[in-house]
Amino acid sequence: MPSFPFSQVDAFTRRPLGGNPCAVVFDADSLNTQQMQAIAQEQNLSETAFVLCSNVADIRARYFTPRSEIPLAGHPTIATIFALVESGRISVFGRRRALSLELAAGVISVEVVSEGGKPVRVVMTQLRPQFLAKLSAAEVCPVFGLDPVMLHPDVPVEVVSTGTAQLMICVRSVDALRTLDVRYRDLATLGERAGFFSAHLFYINVDGSRTFARHFAPEFEDPFTGSATGGMGAFLWHHGLTAHSRFLAEQGTWMGRKGVASVEVLGPPDDISGVKVGGNAVTVIRGTLTI
Repeated sequence: MPSFPFSQVDAFTRRPLGGNPCAVVFDADSLNTQQMQAIAQEQNLSETAFVLCSNVADIRARYFTPRSEIPLAGHPTIATIFALVESGRISVFGRRRALSLELAAGVISVEVVSEGGKPVRVVMTQLRPQFLAKLSAAEVCPVFGLDPVMLHPDVPVEVVSTGTAQLMICVRSVDALRTLDVRYRDLATLGERAGFFSAHLFYINVDGSRTFARHFAPEFEDPFTGSATGGMGAFLWHHGLTAHSRFLAEQGTWMGRKGVASVEVLGPPDDISGVKVGGNAVTVIRGTLTI
């Protein structure tokens, strides 16, 4: 009976049971898409990553939610590279190593920072942002239990993709985030119509140095969403909501799984070339998957 080693890694945190958990299945080349999807359903985490060989990059990975495959995601990237280095499948000589990672969205750059040969931080460079559909407050607010006055008045509600299309909603206060009342069926319908996978709602503090966010897929709230954090960084920089191309992003606070990422937007606001999103990780489970 085939078996596959795997780790479960909490990404964007140094604390076990914080951040966002991801199952990382190694040596997965013999698994087909249907098997990967079934394993992701079995794991029942926001994402499960499958590590494969690549002909065009150092490593290849595929990411699955319990419902479908997604082209790019942040916390599985942090978790996957961390797990590969920690398990000795990838070596880091010196304090830093640059890697290339093949995803369904394309090949991205990833950097590992290590101490004593152990990984402590992973930084991914997401793709050039695409600014897509704009939605009205009337379309969006009822889905989240928001009054239109709770939205930031000077920016659109907009779909942004740095590899995965996500709806960006900037609110005027932390209280607006705390009191959200999400209608998940309506969110799924809106996403299908407007062409986005999930929704990222966020507040940026007065000096533009830190954001606080919540993220919703059609069926659940996600503790920390690295891909949306990159899209949010591009959105804030592009629309002039921060004077800082580097800032910290916090998510998962109200779920009891606080995570923090560093964000660096590359290029001027009108010509962003990519977004770097970095974070720590910790392994909480090591085992063997038998199917």
